[in-house]
This record gives sequence, C-alpha cells and structure tokens, in this order.
Amino acid sequence: MEIQFQSDIGKRRNMNQDYANVFTNQSGMYLAILADGMGGHLAGDVASKMAVDGLGAAWSTSSLSQPDKAAEWFVQEIQQVNEAIYREGTTHLEMQGMGTTIVGAALLNETFVLAHVGDSRAYLIHEGQLRQLTEDHSLVNELLKTGEITAEMAAVHPQKNVLTRSVGIAGTIKTDISEHECQSNDYLLLCSDGLTNMVSEEVILAIVTSDQSLEDKTKQLINVANEAGGADNITVLLIHFEGEARP
Repeated sequence: MEIQFQSDIGKRRNMNQDYANVFTNQSGMYLAILADGMGGHLAGDVASKMAVDGLGAAWSTSSLSQPDKAAEWFVQEIQQVNEAIYREGTTHLEMQGMGTTIVGAALLNETFVLAHVGDSRAYLIHEGQLRQLTEDHSLVNELLKTGEITAEMAAVHPQKNVLTRSVGIAGTIKTDISEHECQSNDYLLLCSDGLTNMVSEEVILAIVTSDQSLEDKTKQLINVANEAGGADNITVLLIHFEGEARP
C-alpha cells in the first residue's frame, strides 16, 4: 500500500483551509484524514487542523484493527472533535461559527472503514471503474435527491457550497460510517470539493488509472483543478492498495 497526499491553495483564495494527514496506530494500521474548514479570518484552517490532528492523536494511541471497533471509534472521536471545535468557536469571538468537513479512512488489511461529514468525498477505483462512496451533506444534493433540480443544474447552483451537516456544531454530530473491501491494485481517493467542483469524474479516473507514479497522479489532479480555474482550495489524498505499506 502506498499513500500520497497534497494540498494547494488554488487560484482564488487567500488562505488554505483544507488540511490532511496520515497516522499509524499501535497495531500498525493507517488512518487517512482530510478536512475542509469553513469560517472567516483564520477560523476555517483552525477547524480543519483541529479535526485532523485531534483524530490523528487519538488514533496514534489506539490499537484498533477490527472494522466494527473502528466504526465505533469514528463515531466517538468525531463527536469529541466536534465538541472541541464548537468550544473553540464559542470561546474566541473571531472564530465563532467555524466548522469543517471530515472524510477519513481507517485502513484495516483487506477492508477499510470510511467516516464522513460534509461534502468532501471518497471514491473507490476498482478494475477501471470509479465509484463515489460518500454522499454529500449539502443543500444541492438534497434538492437533487428530491428531483427539484437536475445534475446539470446542481453543477452550477449558486448555493452549491451550503452544507446540511458539518463538524463544529452544538450537540450530537451525525457521522456516516461505511465498511468496504479493497483488492490488490484498487485505489481510494479522498478529496475536498476543490477537486470535484473543477474536474469531472472521467478526468479523475483517467489520471488515477494512468501509468504515472502515485505522487505524479496526485500532483496532476491538483494541477488539472487549478487549470480549470482553481476556485477553491484543493486537497487530494490517494491510496494505492498494492505491495507493502509505504505512506
């Protein structure tokens, strides 16, 4: 298994509010986490870093290796992170209302457990096919599901960035959890909407399944998003399930 990730400010933003990292626990299992922060001033990047680092610290001291335990862990620890971000936002006036998306994968031998809140996505690339594993927690996706708008309308909707769920709220956070099998030569892509709003799934698939190194694929996904306009921060975390672990 090889893991590469890269984050870029894009072409139109003053700061990068995305954050990603990879962590190992006491059983040698990897946790890949990506977050896309929101909020004025420095609040968005504070929220995303708190989410990733908070989950990473908790994972590093755990020894989880079973999917059911990892699922329980995600629910518990994302709630902890949610409360910490909410407290930070209420304590510091300039950070009031800050929040973040989260998409994370606990990589457990032949399976992985996904957790997500918000509109950052996970895709599985298997035998030349790309499949979205997460469902956007967004206003536009709700309108799409109820048939009020078409996919074409969704792509250019003025409220495209309005989330129905994010981390950093008062009370209990609802986290989507799913378990998936992975096979040799599969790819798992975690990304912020700075990629998916700029680059089609067809282009993403072509890059991921090309003959380049994993690092070059990651860089090309970022470059293509910037060439398309780079309207937002762009973060790509790409995992190739092949060979020995090599983050």
